Amino acid sequence: MKLRLLFIAAFSTFATAAIAQVPGLDALLPPGDGAASGRIVQIIALLTVLSLAPGLLIMVTSFTRFVVALSFLRSGLGLQSTPANLFLISLSLFMTFYVMAPTFDRAWNEGVRPLTENKITEAEAFARVADPFRDFMLSHVRPKDLQTFSDMAAINFPKGEEGAKVDLRVIIPAFMISELRRGFEIGFLIALPFLVIDMIVATLVMSMGMMMMPPTVLSLPFKILFFLLIDGWNLLISGLVRSYF
Repeated sequence: MKLRLLFIAAFSTFATAAIAQVPGLDALLPPGDGAASGRIVQIIALLTVLSLAPGLLIMVTSFTRFVVALSFLRSGLGLQSTPANLFLISLSLFMTFYVMAPTFDRAWNEGVRPLTENKITEAEAFARVADPFRDFMLSHVRPKDLQTFSDMAAINFPKGEEGAKVDLRVIIPAFMISELRRGFEIGFLIALPFLVIDMIVATLVMSMGMMMMPPTVLSLPFKILFFLLIDGWNLLISGLVRSYF
């Protein structure tokens, strides 16, 4: 009985000491001007942005044009899974990093780095990070697409002041539509030579009376040989990258 009472007393002492060491909410949240609820909202907003990072990469960079053009190349060659999706996406990502390097460096130096050094606020950092991407999109968006979304935005969004920057809600969808159009234009130019090869092979197969032989089976080696002879990978990748400069 005495041993049990001694064990209970010791357990109560250690539990009280452990509870006393639990940090409060003020210690868990970094100090700032806002209340604890405001800091929690900021953390949730940061986690939301990080979860949407892949979508943001597609929306405001050159990734869309690259992946669409490479997809047309695979379809034009008549290959269903070669190169694999992982390879095409990885190649598009590295090409995107290459093209967007000046924009990323400017966003880091003007927005992210001063924020990590506590020189500017979150609102100022967001504006400084968004400006390089806004300038990049403005330099490559089609005026017609931008005007279309500007006209539609004038109905629902409040009209900005004279000389104000273009709203991201307007320029991002306009830029995505422009990139899709250019990607399909490049895809048409890629698929056209392969279509000619398919037509020639199909005509030869029909004239030889080989009705049961699929023309795509015979045209595939010729399309691959044609692509290799013209150094297609170098020609296509260099053309896609130079389209932004």
